Order: sequence, then structure tokens, then C-alpha cells
Amino acid sequence: MIKWSSSTFYFILHNFPLNPPLIHIGALSLQALSTFFQTTSYTQILVLMDENTSDACYPLLKPFLPPHKTLVLPPGEQHKHLQSCMAVWQEMTDLRMDRKALVVNLGGGVIGDLGGFVAGTYKRGIDFVQVPTTLLAQVDASVGGKVGVDFKAFKNQIGLFAEPKGVFIWPDFLETLPERELHSGFAEVIKHHLIGDAKGWEALKTIRSMETLDLAAIIQHSVKIKSAIVKADRKEHGARKALNFGHTIGHAIESEYLDSPVPLLHGEAIAIGMICEAWLSWKQGFLSETAVAEIKEFILTFFPQQKLSKAQFSHFYQRMLNDKKNQGGAIQFSLIEGPGRYQIEQEVPRELIMKSLDFYGEEIG
Repeated sequence: MIKWSSSTFYFILHNFPLNPPLIHIGALSLQALSTFFQTTSYTQILVLMDENTSDACYPLLKPFLPPHKTLVLPPGEQHKHLQSCMAVWQEMTDLRMDRKALVVNLGGGVIGDLGGFVAGTYKRGIDFVQVPTTLLAQVDASVGGKVGVDFKAFKNQIGLFAEPKGVFIWPDFLETLPERELHSGFAEVIKHHLIGDAKGWEALKTIRSMETLDLAAIIQHSVKIKSAIVKADRKEHGARKALNFGHTIGHAIESEYLDSPVPLLHGEAIAIGMICEAWLSWKQGFLSETAVAEIKEFILTFFPQQKLSKAQFSHFYQRMLNDKKNQGGAIQFSLIEGPGRYQIEQEVPRELIMKSLDFYGEEIG
């Protein structure tokens, strides 16, 4: 049973550059969405969702919405591409949606990223709001104004910075998730602690089961960390790159597995990436070997070790060569000095990258 806090959280970003979104977290977030509609005037509203959220979440959201249209997409990262965008743009065109229309993205990271990109490009941009339904989307993907889609199995290769008009985070949506999806989102929670909260990490690393977590408080904590970083560097010229810890290797692995019979979820791949990149942090002289072992042991408590073959390593590396953080053809990593401290724009030789993948596959103890 998930532990819920009785508290209701509201988190509003002040002085956020370029039209801040209003972020509501807690039991009254859907009521806040209803109030949002009472204080705005849109010509049309389109609710975008996938087959899972259509069944499990839309019936809970519908009473809080004014008259609207719906569009349901297939679920999964493998559908986060331009062909899906074209289907949505076609529907919007058929509905004759104008520039005063609104898109409501009801779903996880895929729907939020794709829906935000579609809205941000339709007729040079219309408004959208995020209603995230997965832990991954609630703690990370819905916040920060990054939207986009994959291109030829390269993660988020096509996209833009576009702020939603609001983010409405209702933790009860998490009750609809399978355990694997909950664990996937927890990877981003771990990342936020490692890059932004040393004291919080000391408490988090004692946890051995997600059932003991107050997820409403965890969501609020992660949103605060990410929002503070984004506020300082909205377009990822500097500090925001810290949020990519674990993602250079993690995205490459996730992309490689997209067409496999059982694709890795985003958080599962990022968990691998964080172990590898913690090891690289040690090799670059930023992190102690003891800290690396501690991080690996904790992550493997929640994410069973995947069997990666050495034959795959060169494939992962080729995908890293197209990572968005790269500069001048050099792969750039965001590494950590210790919980709460990070180093960005770190070049790492190919040999060490390969050895980090070996380290991931080693037995603990």
C-alpha cells in the first residue's frame, strides 16, 4: 500500500523567466484545474491521452473539464515520434482548432513531451497544460518546459522549450500504475537527491521499499529541486545540465532497447546510467569509491541488474555520439562530486565509458 500524506501541497514558481507555469501538487489539484478553466477562455479544448490513461485516468479527470474533444494514442516510448505528431496535428486541423485553443496532456512523460511539442508547434504555438499521471512525469517530465519527440531511436532529438500554462499534479493517479512504472519514476527521485540534496540523500538511502515512502512529499521535494535548477538556467546553458546525470548512458541504453520485445522503461535505463556515471565520477576524481559502491547498492535494491552484453557496448557508444549535450564532437557528461554537488560538461574517453558499463555488470560484494 502506498503511503499518502494528508497534506495538500501547492507550489507556485515566482520570478520564473518567460511566463511561469502554475504548479499545483496535491489533493485539490484537479479542483485547481477546474478553477483554471473558469478564469480562462479557450475556443476549443483537446484532451490528449494514451490507451492506458484513457481507461484509468480520464474518468477521474472528466468531471473537472469543460466541454472538450479527446484523442487517444497508443501507449509507450516507441510511439513518441513524428508520425504520432502528424496524427495529432491532423486531428487538430480537422477540428479547426485555432490559436485560442488549448491542449490538455493527460498521461506520463511520453504524452506530456509529445503533446507539449504538438501544441508548441501547431500554428506557431497554442497553450497547453500538463496533467501528469505517472511518478516519472509528476516528479520530473512535466516540470521545466522541455517538450519533444524521438527521431530514429534517438531520444528527444526533435523538440523545443515551451512552458505549459499550468501543471496539475494529483498523486492519486499513481494508484492506477503497475509497480514497474512506479519504480521507473523513482529513478528520477534518486537523481534529484544525488544532484541537489545531500541531507535528503542520507535519509533516502536508508529506504528499502517504496511502500514506506510518502509519495506526495517526494513529489513536492523533486519538483522544488528541479524548478530551482530550471529557474537559474531555463535553456540549459549551464546548471540545468546537472539534470542529465545518468542520462548520457541511460538514454543510449533506452534507445537501443526501444525495438526489443520488452523495452526498458525510462527510469530503468536511467538507473543503469546513474551507476555507470557515478563510477565515471570516481574515475574523474570527483567522487569516492565508497560513495560509488553505496549508490550502486541502493539503486540495485529497486532496479534488478540487467544483463548487458559486451557486444552491445559499441552500439550504446554510437548512440552517445548523438547526445544533445555534446560539443565539438565530444561526448559531454554531467557527473557528481557527491550528493548535492555536480560537475557539468565533462569529457570522458571511450575506454572509460566502456569500463563503466563493465562496472555496472559486476556482482556486488
